[in-house]
Amino acid sequence: MKVIDRFEIPWYQYLNEEGKLADEIPPLAEDTDSLLELYRLMTLARTMDTKAIALQRTGKLGTYPSTRGQEAVFVGVGNAMEKSDIFVPYYRDMATLIQRGAKLSQILQYWGGDERGNDYSNDDFPYSVPIASQTLHAAGAAYAIKYHREKRAVVSLIGDGATSEGDFYEAMNVAGIWKLPVVFVVCNNQWAISVSREVQTACHTIAQKAIAAGFQGEQIDGNDIIAVQHRTVEALKSAREKGEPRLLEMVCYRQHDHTTADDASRYEPKSMRETEWKKEPVARLRRYLEQKGKWSDTQEETLQQECAREVDEAVQEYLAITPQAPESMFDYLYAQLPDIYLPQRDLLKEVEIAAHG
Repeated sequence: MKVIDRFEIPWYQYLNEEGKLADEIPPLAEDTDSLLELYRLMTLARTMDTKAIALQRTGKLGTYPSTRGQEAVFVGVGNAMEKSDIFVPYYRDMATLIQRGAKLSQILQYWGGDERGNDYSNDDFPYSVPIASQTLHAAGAAYAIKYHREKRAVVSLIGDGATSEGDFYEAMNVAGIWKLPVVFVVCNNQWAISVSREVQTACHTIAQKAIAAGFQGEQIDGNDIIAVQHRTVEALKSAREKGEPRLLEMVCYRQHDHTTADDASRYEPKSMRETEWKKEPVARLRRYLEQKGKWSDTQEETLQQECAREVDEAVQEYLAITPQAPESMFDYLYAQLPDIYLPQRDLLKEVEIAAHG
């Protein structure tokens, strides 16, 4: 027997649960101003998340997917991107989108059932609720970038459940064959709705799935904002400059139900959430900043008040938006609505007129 190849999957963590740094650290770890901004964004995202859940519970928002406990992934990825890059999200990317120009009120608008909340003023793609389909869109966008010889990259974010879909493998396959400037980021929060990560795949890591596609995969502590941001920066640099795709597996934990329509207590181990909460990213970065003498209880109180005020203003802006007519749901399906759907649209319009005069 002869071994013709060997593979390794690196794992990155720079800031551990106690807020202590590793021996070798990236420049970001000593950049206090940048870390304070990352901390502010994570705090804002958690404040927004709590408010969105409350709005859903009171009937002012539709089904909503929480990001609690996963803030470092979405903040870190968004912070690592350049404005010229293209972002192809799934549905849990709120903290990334607000760094890409989306307003908090727009995010509420979308989850309130209004597609106008999906209309951003850049090249980023809209929310994708179908699982893993956006990875193919990302590969297509990356191919266009390569074709036009542009120095930018594409980021596609998915959950661990999406790595069980055929779309994911197809997108990685063409990315590897064509050497596309795309970074696939997996927010491995351990649950694809009620299906655990262990049940989804026999692979030791999700990152190693990149090997079959012919490019690098790595695993990152998704609760470590420094590791998330730095490794995404490095992956994007390779994508832009060398046309090298990469798969980044961000390991974290979903500290809420899959969505507000779910009840995770039916399948989640009783002690697991409490155990994983000790690793959560916001408190971890705060401990580090406190140890460096860069954060205090007074600053924390001020930040909480500022985030609450910003979110409340977004809520008021969202609630003040004039709703679209119900028949508008047909207007986002096709560039030109097929004739077969026209009677349904007309009927819904007639019902709305009859109900409201």
